[in-house]
Amino acid sequence: MATTKRYQELVKKKDEIERSVKELMDLLESQKGVGLNEPLVDTEGFPRSDIDVYSCRHARHQISCLQNDHLIVMRQIEEEIVNIHEAARANMPGDSPSFATVCDSESMDIERIPFAVVDRVDPGSPAANGGLEINDQLIEFGSVMSENFVNLQTVATVLQHSKNKPLRVRVLRSGRPVHLTVTPTTWNGPGLLGCNIKPLAK
Repeated sequence: MATTKRYQELVKKKDEIERSVKELMDLLESQKGVGLNEPLVDTEGFPRSDIDVYSCRHARHQISCLQNDHLIVMRQIEEEIVNIHEAARANMPGDSPSFATVCDSESMDIERIPFAVVDRVDPGSPAANGGLEINDQLIEFGSVMSENFVNLQTVATVLQHSKNKPLRVRVLRSGRPVHLTVTPTTWNGPGLLGCNIKPLAK
């Protein structure tokens, strides 16, 4: 796919955000592995003495802000990809459809590269209700595709911002693409989806 200066700038910004998130996540992991969810106070409600509570709170706040920025940039990248494809088609001579066909084919090949696989789906979960099945290979999860997938935190970012909202999901099932709509939401089981996703080796 031919790119534009704006596309390159957006990808650079996305990479910078993801690098910053990783550094902050590493910091949280260095603090007794508190991550994003472990309590920063002890059982009596006092700040834990075995970690730097201020640094952990600050890092979590920064990650939350960066995740919002990441979601915005990912949407801007999606829009720019659409603009690039539309501009390419508009510039195609009327008697040269074969080139456009090749471009579309190459784009489709890129978009069908799976980046993660579903290895558990809980009965009655939002994932199950949305049609996800075990061994489905993710090729699109909201704005996440193989070209911008870094790790499961990328998926978690989209998931957190899609609570109670329909999320477009495409999977490879037995080698064929399947389009689904999944709505992450609170239910009587763990998480917002009720399934387990693990990254595929690149």
